[in-house]
Amino acid sequence: MDMNWHQALQESLRWLAIASSITLVCFTVCALLAVRHTRWGAQFWQLAGPYFSWRRSWRPLLAFALLLVLTLFSVRLNVLFSFWYNGFYSALQALDQAAFWYLLGVFAVLASIHVLRSLFTFYVTQAFNIRWRVWLTERLTADWMHGDAYYRGQFLAEPVDNPDQRIELDVNAFVTGSVSLALGAVSALVSLVAFTGILWGLSAPLAVAGVEVPRAMVFAVYVYVLIATWIAFRLGQPLIRLNFLNEKFTANFRYALMRLRENAENIAFYQGAQVERGTLLGRFFTLIGNAWALVFRNLKFSGFNLGVSQVAVVFPFILQAPRFFSGAIKLGDVMQTAQAFGQVQDSLSFFRESYDTFAQYRATLDRLTGFLDANQQAGGLPRVSTVEQAHALDILGLQVLRPDGHALIADLHLNLQAGQALLIKGPSGSGKTTLLRALAGLWPYAEGEVRRPLGQQALFLAQRPYLPLGDLRTAIAYPAAGLPADDARMQQALAQVNLAHLVERLGEQRDWARILSIGEQQRLAFARVLFNRPQVVFLDESTSAMDEGLEHALYGLLRREMPGSLLVSVGHRSTLAGFHSHRLEVDGQGGWALLQQQGVQAPA
Repeated sequence: MDMNWHQALQESLRWLAIASSITLVCFTVCALLAVRHTRWGAQFWQLAGPYFSWRRSWRPLLAFALLLVLTLFSVRLNVLFSFWYNGFYSALQALDQAAFWYLLGVFAVLASIHVLRSLFTFYVTQAFNIRWRVWLTERLTADWMHGDAYYRGQFLAEPVDNPDQRIELDVNAFVTGSVSLALGAVSALVSLVAFTGILWGLSAPLAVAGVEVPRAMVFAVYVYVLIATWIAFRLGQPLIRLNFLNEKFTANFRYALMRLRENAENIAFYQGAQVERGTLLGRFFTLIGNAWALVFRNLKFSGFNLGVSQVAVVFPFILQAPRFFSGAIKLGDVMQTAQAFGQVQDSLSFFRESYDTFAQYRATLDRLTGFLDANQQAGGLPRVSTVEQAHALDILGLQVLRPDGHALIADLHLNLQAGQALLIKGPSGSGKTTLLRALAGLWPYAEGEVRRPLGQQALFLAQRPYLPLGDLRTAIAYPAAGLPADDARMQQALAQVNLAHLVERLGEQRDWARILSIGEQQRLAFARVLFNRPQVVFLDESTSAMDEGLEHALYGLLRREMPGSLLVSVGHRSTLAGFHSHRLEVDGQGGWALLQQQGVQAPA
């Protein structure tokens, strides 16, 4: 018995070496062909190629190679367990007590190795997934921010939906799906070759319609599974589109819920709960309709797969039963045949049973590569040429258009020096705010040249200020970094804009956009200007929620505290005129007029 066991071990290792070599060569060739000749392969390489570049780092390649070795080692253990089953059941049939206890000892060793291998594989896989996810998330967020794609993407003909979900959920699904599918395919192919060799040695000829088929069981399992796989692929093909829609509809519903929470006060004032509920339920039932379609398609797909798998359980016993009852083979041979048949069947069925997973993976690929493509297109949209120039604002030949090509401002020329201020006025819809977007380089339907301070030396204040997540210190310093060492300056700025009641709350982590009123948020934006002291400040109706007295006080404060800064304001109130040296009148038809103000209040 010991000799048989050692012979089985040597035979298993020989088959496994052959299987590993053949599989790795085939897998490498197929992977290269997939990347070169298939759409999903090109999509995968677009996302993962830079991470696995040897020039960037050798660590990911080494980690993946370790995962492949662990996968091959797992198959080796399965082969050894197969021969152990043969010897163990044969010992039971022969009532060989010595062999029984010996093989239990062998099992203890194999089981211990299997447990340690499983735990180590889990750790290596999770570490690999986490590092890849971190890298890919950093890449996608950087790509989304580059060229203001997060904002300019809305101007594309087909803007991407729910970029937040693509960065958070789809990245994780892509990483885990890539690793599980790749290692699963390698394991399946290696197991297929190794256990086909075992099954080949245990199989006998079978007469079919008067024709003797040699090694009939091997041919039977291949024909059986390949036909089942073809049918399963036909049944599962619609799952790709349904999974893509499921991700989209889920994100749309979640966005509607988030938007309701962010605008709760306005909705409550309008008493619009019923309208909002109808919107939520409309998106929800769209999601549910797609969910039912997924259920019915999965019933067909999974039901067929389960039926195929159950038939495969008894198939080897039926074929080997005549030989067992005739005494040609032992019980151990029957059990090893069943296990080898099951392994071959499972290996061949991997692609069939993984089709649902692959369908979700394809949907994830489409969403992530679509996101990358949209970011690239958004970054490539035209923008005004912006040149850095300190303490001055020069506008040369600026054309500002609407998306339909209608001219809002034509051939604008303007020069402002340090300490001067410009007030932009005009009827509603004449392009005042759009002009500020063009000066910031955000509006894609504009051309010309703008020379102005860049970076943190230019600050744009919208009508509804943006307050970032974090403490009050972060909100005041934004976009600069707020440090406790700056608290004295921040407290002084808060007191100057009539927010003295907040000076002791700089370190509080709150959702300040919900706590503060619009008027308080606008005053906080002025404190932000006083803290950062930029060379140029663009204000888009930034005092609309204040009374004229407070507006007058804050503009006067800016002119006193920052006499050398440029101010560019959009506003309707006549009281603003006294703080601006120039006025730009726009009519929304392309015409404009630049006037110099009289009686401007000079900075103190």
